[in-house]
Amino acid sequence: MTDVADFWFDPLCPWAWITSRWMLEVEQVRDIKTVWHVMSLAILNADRADLDEQYKARLARAKGPVRVCIAAEQLEGKEILSPLYTSLGTRIHVQQRGREEGQREAIVSESLAECGLPPSLSEAADSDEYDEALLASHVAGMEPVGNEVGTPVIHYNGLAIFGPVVTPAPKGEAAGRLWDGVLLCTGTEGFYELKRTRDQRPSFD
Repeated sequence: MTDVADFWFDPLCPWAWITSRWMLEVEQVRDIKTVWHVMSLAILNADRADLDEQYKARLARAKGPVRVCIAAEQLEGKEILSPLYTSLGTRIHVQQRGREEGQREAIVSESLAECGLPPSLSEAADSDEYDEALLASHVAGMEPVGNEVGTPVIHYNGLAIFGPVVTPAPKGEAAGRLWDGVLLCTGTEGFYELKRTRDQRPSFD
């Protein structure tokens, strides 16, 4: 029987994107299936006063795509989140789009079309219609791991972790070995953290 790993993402986060590509590699070498869920960096950071104005503006724009993801999930079910996240993330991170005003709308529209979803779902980006469902998904992901972290968040076998944060995404058996190591650490009672200062920017290779 294939095990399930639940993965919470915000399309804005480059580190979550890299980790998500790693999880797709893990699926090829371990008996694991990833189920995708939406969280929101805008919700997570809503009450923080220490953010600079540029990042606040990015967070404000970021809420649109997560709303669209929730709308798509409600229409088509959770299975749609994998291709939709891939479409959004490829444009945002690999193609480095979305940083300028007006690009968000094009990214969302193109991604919906690529996934065969109705163009009308783009209207969810600027509506609060799905905010209750978004908040529920966000809380379900973040509550077990705590609000001192961001995304990626993975739930597996009753445990919740932030990370791993890695760049670039390991491929093949290297991806499997990292998964094995993550399970070894998180399965140790009382384990909380391994960390070192990041000295590389995200690599999307």
